[in-house]
Amino acid sequence: MITFDVSNTSLPDLDFEKVKLWLDRVALSHDRHIGRLNYLFCDDEEILKVNREFLGHDYYTDIITFDYSREDRVGGDLFISLDTVKSNAEELGVDFKSELLRVIVHGLLHLCGIDDKKPGEREIMEKHENDALSFIL
Repeated sequence: MITFDVSNTSLPDLDFEKVKLWLDRVALSHDRHIGRLNYLFCDDEEILKVNREFLGHDYYTDIITFDYSREDRVGGDLFISLDTVKSNAEELGVDFKSELLRVIVHGLLHLCGIDDKKPGEREIMEKHENDALSFIL
């Protein structure tokens, strides 16, 4: 089950039924099944609050993923700052929707076991993001 909610912002203009089908397809391509995914779209202040309270980080970010996955069933709470997604899209010279979809799938890929913190992992994550985006864009 995939849900989309908001805090201090408006729901972005996406075809959420299409996004759900896409996320399910991406999970299956990684031999995973969707459990309960809760996407919460928020503003920068809300994500900063979550980052400080739960991770001890004092900075803005585009996504924070809390992983509740078990075995082959992915689940989690995913906080996405639409403010940061917008500023990142502008900085990268891409449209907002494409960047938002990249961030949405980025969180799912983390739940599928793909990391991006160590040397060389970022390139692997980007490949998986691009592969997943080819399913929807």
